[in-house]
Amino acid sequence: MFDPYKVREDFPILKRKINNHPLIYFDNAATSQKPRQVIDAIKEYYEQHNANVHRAVHTLSLEATELYEEAHGEVAKFIGARSMEEVVFVRGTTEAINLVAYSWGLKSLKQGDEVLVTLMEHHSNIVPWEILSKIKGFKVKYLDVNNDGTINHEAFKEALSPKVKIVCVTHVSNVTGVINDVKLLAKIAHENGALMLVDGAQSIPHIPVKVKDLDCDFLAFSGHKMLGPTGIGVLYGKREILEKMEPFHGGGEMIREVSFNPKTRKCTISWNDLPWKFEAGTPNICGGVGLMAAVKYLKTLGMENVKAHECTLTEYAMKRLKECEKTTVYGPQDSTIKCGIIPFNIEGFNSHDVALLLDSYGIMIRSGFHCAQPLHQKFKLSSSARASFYIYNTKEEIDSFIEALKEIEQSL
Repeated sequence: MFDPYKVREDFPILKRKINNHPLIYFDNAATSQKPRQVIDAIKEYYEQHNANVHRAVHTLSLEATELYEEAHGEVAKFIGARSMEEVVFVRGTTEAINLVAYSWGLKSLKQGDEVLVTLMEHHSNIVPWEILSKIKGFKVKYLDVNNDGTINHEAFKEALSPKVKIVCVTHVSNVTGVINDVKLLAKIAHENGALMLVDGAQSIPHIPVKVKDLDCDFLAFSGHKMLGPTGIGVLYGKREILEKMEPFHGGGEMIREVSFNPKTRKCTISWNDLPWKFEAGTPNICGGVGLMAAVKYLKTLGMENVKAHECTLTEYAMKRLKECEKTTVYGPQDSTIKCGIIPFNIEGFNSHDVALLLDSYGIMIRSGFHCAQPLHQKFKLSSSARASFYIYNTKEEIDSFIEALKEIEQSL
């Protein structure tokens, strides 16, 4: 049985007190806390195995290389990729999307083409395409969303045409927590000849995801949102597509051979095998080790259990929030179609003021645009407060959160 109270024992930071209150961490959509198992894996790597990978034949290099390659394999199994060759380590979701934009888009997109994104996207799934469109002359096309932040599937179908070459959609909105049916969207996209890129930053940590089932062409996600360290993330890509793509970064590790011809005074360069073709320079080896530990931890818990626990918390929180007379919750009200993310505002308060006031109770939340300004404009909001849950949160913490909101409401 999944026991959040037992899980909490693995997270040292949860023993802290903030402003003389027990730490309640409700900012998990921004980044998650780290269990002792991940912290220990990082510590052991630096104490016992630290060396560069794929560079030498000495013991430490071989050990580091084995760990780093094993990490690719563990991630591949976790998301159901066919092999580790389909798993590229990057710095995070942002770099993964940029890799697709420049390695695939720079070569494949041209004037007259379209890239379809939704108004609920994180800026990381908007800005790279806008920048590239200025270079290549294609159009970034925006799909509107319903008033509750969900996607209208009929409108999605109508937005597709032979001009659309790739569809870029978040699996789970980082503002509302709504879970998009990306399997259906990918099917529709493929029927219209478009590729499918999925932003999995908010889905991979919280719900079971298998890329074969989704049939997406690309999937991007970050390690730090799923118990791993910062500075490590993943781009999954179908092997047949990755093989045709040019590298994003150039330098060491990503080449097989650089040969100089003294007669022509030119170099001939051949690329390394997948996934190393896209991992130029010394990689974040320790980040990969930490991510592997995080993946193993989540596998031990079981992603179905993770999802069920968050659904329970979300349903409970949505119910209790109705007791708050001056608090408005945005997005879908049905807790069964969303992950543990709840955006809200308190009448008469700026979202940043709400966050600061909750901090005085030891409650950590996010405030602002959450890097998704177009969706806030859709909701006619200048900003919002956001509470987001994870495996170590409890109903008792939600009770404390609700009581704090009531006190804030009464303070005006």
